Amino acid sequence: MSNLNKLLDGRSLLKDAAPFHGDRASLLAVDPSVGVHGLPQSATGQAILLTGINIPAELGYHYGPKPNPEVAAYLREATLFSRFVKEGKKATLLNAYPPRYFDGIDSGKRLYSSIPLSVINAGLPLFKHDDLFAGRALSADFTGDGWRSMLGFAEAPTMEAHQAGQKLGALAKEYDFSLFEYWASDYAGHRQELDNAIHLMETFDEVLGGLVQDLDNDGLILVTSDHGNMEDLSTRRHTDAHVPALVIGNKSARDEFTRDMKALTDIAPAIWKTVMKE
Repeated sequence: MSNLNKLLDGRSLLKDAAPFHGDRASLLAVDPSVGVHGLPQSATGQAILLTGINIPAELGYHYGPKPNPEVAAYLREATLFSRFVKEGKKATLLNAYPPRYFDGIDSGKRLYSSIPLSVINAGLPLFKHDDLFAGRALSADFTGDGWRSMLGFAEAPTMEAHQAGQKLGALAKEYDFSLFEYWASDYAGHRQELDNAIHLMETFDEVLGGLVQDLDNDGLILVTSDHGNMEDLSTRRHTDAHVPALVIGNKSARDEFTRDMKALTDIAPAIWKTVMKE
């Protein structure tokens, strides 16, 4: 992962490398358990990232993968998406979803996960296949290969990982706040697929290289996770490991963003404060 290692002055994405504050990036180790017994789960973890509220503490449990009614109640007006829309800021989720995803939602066979649920609750659209083809969104695997090989879209646009990172950065500049959800690593962790895990991280590193290439002085990139998983392929379950908060951009902005950041609950307030300063 040469691009990541370069950002971290030769370090790897490990807990003992944090805290780190370099010329281009900062790395913190952040607690996703937020003081609640049990392993962190996707629905509550993503809801924390979107709200800054210690939802597991209020409910008394971690929950996932999809939000139950108790978790979903937090994803209405309290999320970053809803709050930014209310303040007139441009916010979006940059993932494109295929037709069969919406078919599953409409039929009741599929439930929204916390992130897309928060988007539609804010009155924002989820990007569809025509947005992918028009270059307004990216596929979940970054490159678009999965739309051809798994979804049957033979004419789906594809790109190299580095190019996908450049595209991600260009799209992000059109918004005050944008989010991209990368869930393939979670699947690899649950399936304990070492070769696939390595491939995914190498692809991610190339995307990261493209993403930071044209980062301007006003941009700030955050890479984080709702829970641990793929770092320990001896188990199919999530882990209680700290997750990275990798922040890339202007040093003074990074210092302000990461100040007193220790747990997953600290991330949404930092995002809110940063965007509202613009």
